[in-house]
Amino acid sequence: MEPIFDPMFHDSSHGFRRGRGAQTAIAQVREYLQAGLTTVVDIDLAKFFDRVNHQQLLAKLSEKIQDKRVLILIGRMLTARGMMPDETSVATEEGTPQGGPLSPLLSNVGLNELDEELARRGLRFVRYANDCNIFVGSLRARHRVMASISGFLEKRLRLQVNTEKSAVRRPSEVHFLRFRFSRNWEASATSCL
Repeated sequence: MEPIFDPMFHDSSHGFRRGRGAQTAIAQVREYLQAGLTTVVDIDLAKFFDRVNHQQLLAKLSEKIQDKRVLILIGRMLTARGMMPDETSVATEEGTPQGGPLSPLLSNVGLNELDEELARRGLRFVRYANDCNIFVGSLRARHRVMASISGFLEKRLRLQVNTEKSAVRRPSEVHFLRFRFSRNWEASATSCL
């Protein structure tokens, strides 16, 4: 399925994609900082993999996948019953299974609409899985972007923004993919997260 979906993903999406990764994400962050976009709207999604809406995800998949058997199989995988530590069987009504080979692709399909919305608004961003940083040049734009994108995520995608971890930050305060940026926009590894 990767060859079907990958061409539709935005260039600013770096997670779980062939030829992309943490290095390309960090390089793009440096480009934005060097261009003077030094205010970062740092968005963290609360329990993203646990909250992906199955109906929305399957609808997005059906736009590109014509074989109904594949869609039925993915639907069954999404709603498969799991076993809790106390041996209670639990069915899932939302979220994607983590750790499987399909999970990274499903996360990118699920968040592609966010990428499209950010691009439609003309915003510069870097996303790696569910970590998203939006780069703005003016202080006025920061809170407007945070409020409007948070509203979009909650209303349109039915995802919850983690208000404790999300904030408007200076580059030196951002911990993106375990990196922090110094004054000259060099990335340095950090042990925090």
